[in-house]
Amino acid sequence: MLRSAIAVLAIAAAAVPALIPGTAFAVPSKPPVVVKDVSIPPVPLAELQRSITNDRHIKLGGVGSGLFPAARKGDYWMVTDRGPNGQPTVNGQKVRTFPIPEFDPAIVQVATRHGVEIKKYIPLTGRSGKPITGLSNQAGHDEVPYTWDGKTVLPFNPSGLDTEEVVRTWRGDFWLVDEYSPSLVHVSSRGRVLERYVPKGLNLTGADYTVKESLPGIYLTRKQNRGFEGLAINGNTLYIALQSPLQNPDKKTGDKSRITRILTFDIRSRKVTGEYAYQFEDVTTFDPKVNGDQSEMKVSGLTFVGRKRLLVDERTDNVARIYEIDLSKATNLLGGKYDDLATTPSLEALTDFSSVKLPSKSLVADLSVIVPTLPGKVEGIALLDRRTLVVANDNDFGLGDFGADGNLVDSGVPSRIVTIRLPKPLV
Repeated sequence: MLRSAIAVLAIAAAAVPALIPGTAFAVPSKPPVVVKDVSIPPVPLAELQRSITNDRHIKLGGVGSGLFPAARKGDYWMVTDRGPNGQPTVNGQKVRTFPIPEFDPAIVQVATRHGVEIKKYIPLTGRSGKPITGLSNQAGHDEVPYTWDGKTVLPFNPSGLDTEEVVRTWRGDFWLVDEYSPSLVHVSSRGRVLERYVPKGLNLTGADYTVKESLPGIYLTRKQNRGFEGLAINGNTLYIALQSPLQNPDKKTGDKSRITRILTFDIRSRKVTGEYAYQFEDVTTFDPKVNGDQSEMKVSGLTFVGRKRLLVDERTDNVARIYEIDLSKATNLLGGKYDDLATTPSLEALTDFSSVKLPSKSLVADLSVIVPTLPGKVEGIALLDRRTLVVANDNDFGLGDFGADGNLVDSGVPSRIVTIRLPKPLV
């Protein structure tokens, strides 16, 4: 009997974390560690897209907008955003510039076994086979596009996409998300845009592919340049995250809000099946450098863990952290009062969440500590197994200043893919 009691005590003692001498605190577990860090080669854009007449010395970049494991170990699918773009101040007003207006967003397959090799470069095309470009879609809803110097207005293009995030199905086709509408985009294995799912009431006409108004109309109140930016897949279910709170009922509310939204979409029925609230951290403690500006908080990536659990990339331009959330007990808001513009207070204005259950949330990795040299603009995340996390940054194509000749003076920020080993497996 005595031996049994001693054995039980020994097992219990072994299960208790060791204590730091002179304190009552347990020794923290080992931190996550970087096991691989590689950079995308700076290939001139004109070499990848032959229709570009003048790439202004801009190299391939922006591919960290998405990251998804390919079939072969060490290979990934990535996606560019709308292409090189800037926001200089011209005559006292900020304008959206497109230094290479003919740039076509592309899905890129890379191999990372020996540095980084570009295996496939798949430009996005419309029904006609022509490039869709990354230009703004329509006046009144999107920013007016300008040339590189901000002096000449470019035409809108209803087919243009500001792509963010990519997943690939077992059939070989792709799904992307877009910041303009915001929208969900179905793409063939060869890069042909098959369908684009947009909010009800957008009234987008003239696109070189099928457009379907299938998403809640309230998403038309998305903040400019802050549409969908996170995408994950589990079987036939897509998870879609809005980068920032809706400007609902107005910009002031949206900029102060800590609530954004995550949708679920069924691939078979082509219907939205769920909508959940996601609460950002308080920016004052998350990133003191932005002086309390809550609008600097963004969701820039999702990846599926298991059941209804996701990893979420929450960031500013200085700090990036990966959180695990569980949607299983969160309130499904789809079709309810918070999808109605007349609801007061709006979901974005809520401070009392007694009627809305938020998903549980826990910190998995603080990238600002684990990889302090990685820019805060981490937009691609992937999970290789329960203990291996991979992240990628968006370097904005190295955009910095332009010389008098109109050519880029590169910022020198590389596009990196970083593999991280977690101290214990996600369960």
